Amino acid sequence: MGRKRKGRAISGWLVVDKPAGITSTAVVNKVRWALQAQKAGHAGTLDPAATGVLAIALGEATKTVPYITDALKCYRFMVRLGQATTTDDAEGEIISSREQRPDDAQIADALSAFRGEIQQVPPQFSAVKVDGERAYDIARAGDEMDLAARPLWVEKLEIIARPDPDHVELEMVCGKGGYVRAIARDLGVALGCLGHVAWLRRTWSGPFDAGDGLSMDQIEAMAHSPELDSHLRPLEEGLADLPELPATPEGAARLRNGNPGMVISASVEYGDEAWASYQGRAVAVGIYKAGELHPSRVFNQE
Repeated sequence: MGRKRKGRAISGWLVVDKPAGITSTAVVNKVRWALQAQKAGHAGTLDPAATGVLAIALGEATKTVPYITDALKCYRFMVRLGQATTTDDAEGEIISSREQRPDDAQIADALSAFRGEIQQVPPQFSAVKVDGERAYDIARAGDEMDLAARPLWVEKLEIIARPDPDHVELEMVCGKGGYVRAIARDLGVALGCLGHVAWLRRTWSGPFDAGDGLSMDQIEAMAHSPELDSHLRPLEEGLADLPELPATPEGAARLRNGNPGMVISASVEYGDEAWASYQGRAVAVGIYKAGELHPSRVFNQE
């Protein structure tokens, strides 16, 4: 018999406005402690120096994390022009400097190459695995790696402000797996002046907005109280990008047992991924086939 998890069997999402100077894992651990939750995880890492929305999934909501990870995200960030650093952000050591500075028109023109489907090489200091080791561990040991380029969808990338010749503030909307530090690095190279991220903030991620997030101080103050519970958002918000299919009573019962169940569909096609609901609550995610949902994930929200 498996050992029973300690804590409360609660499910849902808690939106956090992460401060600088703390890891995403530390935020998850604090939220799990504050809610006395059995299980928690986050939907998309933010670097310790970064701020903004970090969506924390509790309990059964952890099964919806991949759908938030895959969703579009929006970042505001400042690029420091004229300097390249070891980490591609302000945390690293300056390794090269250049005096030239592009004008606004040159920056705007260069940004066009970073929109749409692009290929991006992750930073040396990143969580990418190389022969079983994290790239940042290898980089800290002083070794350089040839990291493979990865595809990234960039929906939007534009100038927000140009406070001075050394800085440009940008906003980017992108898909899964993007490194803002790599955008700053590669933009600096394209402009011939070099560059790195001075600061970074994720303003929204899928359906979750930083403006709705709790601060770490608020979480600490409301820890172990019904007040913090009241800020939990439904598991179903993690499925916002998938179509919802109401299940019949018999279909819901079959789906809960991991079997295909009958659903009511008016908008999805054979082979589409969707989620089944019963009385407004998610029962399962799966593939729609001929009037039934074939489940890949089942939710226990009893």
